[in-house]
Amino acid sequence: MIVAGTPAELPPARRAATIGTFDGVHLGHRRVLDAVRAAGLRSTVITFDPHPRTFRGNRVELLATPERRLELLADAGIDDVLVLTFDADLAGLTPEAFVDSFLRPAGVEVVVEGEGFRFGHGRAGDLDLLARLGFDVRRVPLAESISSSHVRRLLAAGDVAAAAALLGRPAEVSGAVVLGDQRGGTLGFPTANLAVPSDLLVPKHGIYAGSALGHRAAVSIGTNPHYGGTERRVEAYLLDYEGDLYGQRLVVELWERLRDEAAFASEAELVGAIGEDVRRTRAARRPA
Repeated sequence: MIVAGTPAELPPARRAATIGTFDGVHLGHRRVLDAVRAAGLRSTVITFDPHPRTFRGNRVELLATPERRLELLADAGIDDVLVLTFDADLAGLTPEAFVDSFLRPAGVEVVVEGEGFRFGHGRAGDLDLLARLGFDVRRVPLAESISSSHVRRLLAAGDVAAAAALLGRPAEVSGAVVLGDQRGGTLGFPTANLAVPSDLLVPKHGIYAGSALGHRAAVSIGTNPHYGGTERRVEAYLLDYEGDLYGQRLVVELWERLRDEAAFASEAELVGAIGEDVRRTRAARRPA
């Protein structure tokens, strides 16, 4: 998959394209992406960084980092992605100027979007306008009850199973592995401590079963109340893994929420609880 920042960086081609943020690349997005690929031209996604709502001053807890979004689009079979910097200049473009600046120079002939799609300054452009401008517009029915906002609500409640049903894959949390308190190693459960980007959504605090790097993982999200912590930590114990993860970017799948985080009467009780978490992690099943 080719990733470009301007239309000139894309290989010349007749293109079928879709425009959007595609945060999380959920099943609703996949329906649109499948229709783009089915058009028979070079499949192209035109997306934005940062998220347009973030540019306008709103906080958006993203379901995936820009890097992970590109990986998911590649997994969906997309040929090319045009990543546009969403700034004041882009936000001020009329729909017609957006078309002349990006769609026509990229060779876009077919535009595939869900019903209700809007674009351009003041959201003044729609699919009817694109059709009048000469594009072959293909409308995809919206997937009922599937949206990035709905997935965010489910993850905020810790319902990773329901989120997976909308994503079509397990929910994830990711970040670079950094040095933590190193308590896990002394307890017999060495963990990878993730530095999660500040704009990435982190699910409800608790203990989860999941996986990373092909290994099952018991994952703690929270403040380590047993030790009186106040700072949120995301720590993953990779079962049967040996190796140095420091500095690596780790994508951790979350399969099942096992329990709330808790403080225990003794360290022995904590170790026993972690042992039970590990047992349940070994028995957990990956959601579809």
